[in-house]
Amino acid sequence: MPRGYLIYNPAAGRFPSRMLCERAADVLRSAGWSIKLEQTYNADHIIELTRKAVEDEMDALFVAGGDGSINRAVAGLLGTNTALGVLPAGTANVWAQELGLPGLTWTRLTALEETAHRLSCAKIYSIDVGRCNDVPFLLWAGIGLDAFIVHRIEPRQRWEKHFAILNYAASVVWHATFWHGMNLEVEVEGEKINGHFLLALVSNVHLYAGGFAQLSPQARLDDAMMDLWLFEGETLGDTVALALECISGDPSNSPDIHQIPFHHLVMKSDSPMYVQMDGEPYNIQGPIDIKTEPRALKVLIPDRTPHPLFSQ
Repeated sequence: MPRGYLIYNPAAGRFPSRMLCERAADVLRSAGWSIKLEQTYNADHIIELTRKAVEDEMDALFVAGGDGSINRAVAGLLGTNTALGVLPAGTANVWAQELGLPGLTWTRLTALEETAHRLSCAKIYSIDVGRCNDVPFLLWAGIGLDAFIVHRIEPRQRWEKHFAILNYAASVVWHATFWHGMNLEVEVEGEKINGHFLLALVSNVHLYAGGFAQLSPQARLDDAMMDLWLFEGETLGDTVALALECISGDPSNSPDIHQIPFHHLVMKSDSPMYVQMDGEPYNIQGPIDIKTEPRALKVLIPDRTPHPLFSQ
């Protein structure tokens, strides 16, 4: 009988999650899993429970929460035999969107049960993870405008998450009026790049901006590569134009957007660099060092996904 922890963050997303997680746990038990349900209290507690799941040799850790909760769990699961399973109970749930798992909404209150059913018989795959100055991330690491915004809007109250899209869009416009970019020196794949950029983004997945933009259609989770995206500009108009490029078209066709596949890079700036990883704000001083850790994390992947996720 496979065994797992199901941990849930009561503050994640738009909905109180305990009852919904209990029902999801029952779905997993009906499918033959032994499940222990645990409530998390903060980011450190997520890390603590993750380590306990590994010590107890659990087959899986099911995280009911958003991308931020997943980010905290990833560090403890790297290099172990405990696989990550995601029940999307957060606000944007971009990782769940990558996997084609339904998000929790007022019109789909059974989403966690549906996801539990799909993951109960899912296969386990080993995928790449990024590491930024020794902090692991699953989806992206952003330096610049998006991190500047994240540092100012997180943490949010639950009522604010009901207006997440409008709130984020308004925050982008408001903060972009104060953000004029940064001078960056980038060493990547033996090349040096110097320039003034609104945003530098390292991406491991297809989706970005809450899932509204498909940034890297060729992304694969097991190819030991990530994409560096450099967005030129310094004004609010530049920000709006680049956002529209990302949402409505192929951003790689824009002369102001540069894509570079890489294994390892280093960034330096003559000004402070704001950093976000998987939508969570991080305070990192000095040069930014990012590398790929190939196939370091085991994850549960459902049988059908919206995009090709693997190189074979």
